[in-house]
Amino acid sequence: MEVNNLGLVIACVVLSWILVHRWNQRNKIGPKTWPLVGAMIEQLVNYERMHDWLVEYLSKSRIVVVPMPFMTYTYIADPANVEHVLKTNFANYPKGKVYHSYMEVLLGDGIFNVDGETWRKQRKTASFEFASKNLRDFSTFVFRDYSLKLSSILSQASFLNKQVDMQELFMRMTLDSICKVGFGVEVGTLAPNLPENHFARAFDAANIIVTLRFIDPMWRLKRFLNVGSEAVLEKSIKIIDDFTYSVIRKRKAEIAEARKCHKDDKIKHDLLTRFIELGNVDGPESKLTDKSLRDMVLNFVIAGRDTTATTLSWAVYMVMSHPEVAQKLYSELRRFEEDRANEEKVSLLPCELDDQESFSRRLDQFAGLLNYDSLGRLYYLHAVLTETLRLYPAVPQDPKGVLEDDVLPDGTRVKAGGMVTYVPYSMGRMEYNWGPDASSFKPERWLKDGVFQNASPFKFTAFQAGPRICLGKDSAYLQMKMALAILCRFFEFKLVQNHPVEYRMMTLLSMAHGLEVMVRRRC
Repeated sequence: MEVNNLGLVIACVVLSWILVHRWNQRNKIGPKTWPLVGAMIEQLVNYERMHDWLVEYLSKSRIVVVPMPFMTYTYIADPANVEHVLKTNFANYPKGKVYHSYMEVLLGDGIFNVDGETWRKQRKTASFEFASKNLRDFSTFVFRDYSLKLSSILSQASFLNKQVDMQELFMRMTLDSICKVGFGVEVGTLAPNLPENHFARAFDAANIIVTLRFIDPMWRLKRFLNVGSEAVLEKSIKIIDDFTYSVIRKRKAEIAEARKCHKDDKIKHDLLTRFIELGNVDGPESKLTDKSLRDMVLNFVIAGRDTTATTLSWAVYMVMSHPEVAQKLYSELRRFEEDRANEEKVSLLPCELDDQESFSRRLDQFAGLLNYDSLGRLYYLHAVLTETLRLYPAVPQDPKGVLEDDVLPDGTRVKAGGMVTYVPYSMGRMEYNWGPDASSFKPERWLKDGVFQNASPFKFTAFQAGPRICLGKDSAYLQMKMALAILCRFFEFKLVQNHPVEYRMMTLLSMAHGLEVMVRRRC
């Protein structure tokens, strides 16, 4: 009898505890929370649509607090709060130990996964390299070359009336091109027969699995037991590392041979070579280990490949979904082509839709008119890409650790040990940031008298802001504009009927089912 009474008392205490907890939450805007598990239940239920789940809350309140079992996440969408975190009190919001532990297996101690002096040194080195005219010219050549390879595949598909997955093709194009720029090697995934590639498959698997770690409290146990997703991750990382270290060893040997034979003109211009060469110039104490080289270059490959491919995929989807935008873009590209041909004093070649050779020659001629400077004149193209990034940012949310207790500009208190996450996906959809047409795709919002106008990086956060603002921003725009200019000048895209377009939950905002389209040529 006493046991039964004790059980009843415990049940009443627990029920009261839960009721009191829920009563205290009644006037708060945010997900439902429960003792011990916090908001984990609602977050797991909404995991596959988490970005839109946050939009719903952040449209009602500029800040949302989401308690989880071992961590409290504070999500922000107000530019003033974002500026405080990314710039004003930058030192208090590092990547943090938690983020580093989740991502270390893939990113190592590369620039996107470290803080403090290690980050500053890499940032200084990378800033110097990204400002290099040699790297810019080399990148321009590479991006043009792979855009033409993609165009050749699309041209063939159009002649055969065959549907293609644009996201897969963009992933192949950006992997090939970023490996060429980063490592100086040909990966070959964009070959006409679209071969299977172990490195690319491992790359994708690793990206998805490390993202799952943020909501999987069992990942450390799975890693210890080497089971499930963590077992797949271990195999994927081995494939990535085997490829990366083999390239590093080969490149060091090539540089040593070129130096020995006094053939400096044979030394390549890719990032890996530049990082190795910096160590040679500054002396033995500055030489980077193979692990450091692996982390530095792989961070840029990861950042430059998926981000660019996903943005191009969403851009093509937005263009084909808005015929008026497609027509304005096509008109700008036609005017540009005619103006550049006049400047170069060349006659435009004939373009016959039914003659594949004629079509390819005209396309190649147009591509030859594109370079770093001339692409800068395509303001509407730049606006289309920027508007795409506003609504579909490649990195939809970016968490930061909290070193010490702090108060955000709106008065919200955040505690040390928690995480503050600014949410570009939500920020682009907030009327308090962009006005009543915030959810509309409208490239014209970026133009004034036909000329592109930037917005505050604390409102348009697709490339982050403050000291960590993206070093590869110009390079990303260069590749995206090169590809989209060629594609939208010579092809029209139509979504395959009933093909679902929705994002997949991972670090980047990729499409869950790809982007299946039919392609039609135009001159």
